[in-house]
Amino acid sequence: MAHASVVSLTRTIESLLTSNSPMQSLICDQRVELGDVHEKVNSLEVFVKNFEKNNVSGKMTDFEVEVKEVASAADIIGIIRSRFLKGISNIRACRKFRKCLQQLAKDIDHVWKESIKIKDKGKQVSKESLVHDFSSSTNDILNVKNNMVRCDDQKERLLEDLTGSYSGEPKVIPIVRMGGIGKTTLAKEVYYHESILRHFDVRAWAIVSQQHNIKEILLSLLQSTIKIDDTVKTKGEAELEDMLQKSLKRKRYLIVLDDIWSCEVWDGVRRCFPTEDNAGNRILLTTRNNEVARDAGTENLSMQMNFMVQDESWNLFKSAAFSNEALPSEFETIGKKITEKCHGLPLTIVVVAGLLKSKRAIEDWESVVKDVTSFITNDPDEQCSHVLGLSYNHLTSNLKTCLQHFGIFPEDGEIPAKKLMRTWMAEGFLQLENDLEGEAEKCLQDLVDRCLVLVCKKSLDGTKIRSCKVHDLIYDLCIREIQRENIFIMNDIVLGVSGSESLYLRLWNLQTFSVRGRGRSVVITFPEEIWGLMHLRHLKLPKFFLPDCPSGSVDKGRHFNFSNLQTISYLSSCRCTKEVIMGIQNVKELGIRGHGYEIIRDFGPLNNLVHLQQLETLSFMYCDSELLPASAKAFPAMLKKLKLERTSLRLRWSYLDIIAELPRLEVLKLMDYAAYGKEWHPNVRGFTRLKLLLIEHNTIFRRRRECLGNKANFLL
Repeated sequence: MAHASVVSLTRTIESLLTSNSPMQSLICDQRVELGDVHEKVNSLEVFVKNFEKNNVSGKMTDFEVEVKEVASAADIIGIIRSRFLKGISNIRACRKFRKCLQQLAKDIDHVWKESIKIKDKGKQVSKESLVHDFSSSTNDILNVKNNMVRCDDQKERLLEDLTGSYSGEPKVIPIVRMGGIGKTTLAKEVYYHESILRHFDVRAWAIVSQQHNIKEILLSLLQSTIKIDDTVKTKGEAELEDMLQKSLKRKRYLIVLDDIWSCEVWDGVRRCFPTEDNAGNRILLTTRNNEVARDAGTENLSMQMNFMVQDESWNLFKSAAFSNEALPSEFETIGKKITEKCHGLPLTIVVVAGLLKSKRAIEDWESVVKDVTSFITNDPDEQCSHVLGLSYNHLTSNLKTCLQHFGIFPEDGEIPAKKLMRTWMAEGFLQLENDLEGEAEKCLQDLVDRCLVLVCKKSLDGTKIRSCKVHDLIYDLCIREIQRENIFIMNDIVLGVSGSESLYLRLWNLQTFSVRGRGRSVVITFPEEIWGLMHLRHLKLPKFFLPDCPSGSVDKGRHFNFSNLQTISYLSSCRCTKEVIMGIQNVKELGIRGHGYEIIRDFGPLNNLVHLQQLETLSFMYCDSELLPASAKAFPAMLKKLKLERTSLRLRWSYLDIIAELPRLEVLKLMDYAAYGKEWHPNVRGFTRLKLLLIEHNTIFRRRRECLGNKANFLL
């Protein structure tokens, strides 16, 4: 969107104007000119935001296209930063900067004059947005989705088909109809039904989707039958097929294959399921393709999903739009007109309800009725697409851009909320610089409240979204918008191992630095200049060495530290010096990786961690007991979550008596041989706030659970 591009340009200029910018020597002679451009871009940002809000047609105007091109082309940092940071003549760099700035000023003047013309001609209807922000709702979207399918007769029939007695090979039951009608929701309702839980020995679920991957499907199914580790993930399809078949033999199983698009996919996985005569085995498919249903389904067991009748549609709409509120009488007549135009398609009903849930002016509802009516076609798929587009067009500019980012992730995939929100923050279009994480969380909740995003997992206390996804029809909408606007979305900066140490030279404005790799082979040593990445918020690598924070400064008044840094993993344990720790004092999540017993004598315990007053989450990996903080007082005071992984070289269970004294600890995870010993006697007076204790892959044989009483949930 044009507005997102202008916001990104605004943030870029502001980063140049900050007093601690590493490019101050370049802009000192151009500060006045840069300030003038900043003022005009700020004003343009306000105008474009209101212009886009009033343009609900979904089509970019010539003005928006021009603004987007100007803002996107103005790489006033990229042209000269590599020259400057690599030590090339400052004079040449200044000339490049001056020339780029002059061109930007000229282009901004042009689009600004165009905006004045639009104002004069009265084409901007109002600076007050026609789209109101939706208030946050405590109503979980999953509660709405659970009401999407009201066809009790179909549900009862499906339960009977799944649990009834049939002879011969496993029975295949396809649920078929167009997207958005509730096939997956119905399948989930029966999958978790108490009669199904009692009837089957094994239940397994895999999402197939249009861009299917046979290996991923097999791994998804195996997760419900065996313990999956890294070794299993490296096996080929043939080995995984054999493992799946062996794990299902002599067991009564229910397999769900959700969202199958072609017969080829079914042919590729059907041979994995044992075919011996077991009257109880069932395979449930969901598909939009009648050919798949005919090819795979057992005769007379295929189920065509019904559209909702008007009463069901209206009840669903009310629950989504009004939750537990009383329905004003004047809205009922017009609300029923809206649901009638949705033709009994649950997804369309819920999305339109999400659009209207915070609108309490009857005029707004009447406007939506007209919009929905104007899209009437004889094709239900096309009608659904139009209605989803209507809801998208009524989003604010920021939320449109946020929703588009779902298109860069795999279809039907569960997306970690942190990863999603970091892509938003990296783009630079979010407001509230002092609390970008909070603004990103608010945007995600807004999309959930509008019924455009599904919540998959929440935090233990239910206050934060951990993972989410979108319906595949909304995913298709995101892809269309990305392609239509020719958008390039920058994901987290993900670098290969080779040459990554020097890339900081070109990424001084970077917010997320992530290097993927496995094991100890991926080790990066950063030079001192890494501390110049003042905008860095997330630093995630398998293992890295961080130099001491420089005590001096290159430019007068400039201080080196990671004041914005929120996440670090995995920092080498030998680099947890006081100088490093004092440079990352605002970090909230920290992972530390040790080296082994042989070099422990080279550095003392990690007692410097006490200086991290903002730290809430801490992880230790391969850290010897002599390396860990020597007392509870040496741990960060605000620590809430602690994970120990592969720390059992010398760590005995008795060390947990120190951890038990941490006053705010809520979550403790002991993973992959965190400690050694056959018995653990927890401190009866400790763990005063513990909510979750996870012990996984440890050699402990007995523990005094009664010592902890009801203080925590136990997962072993």
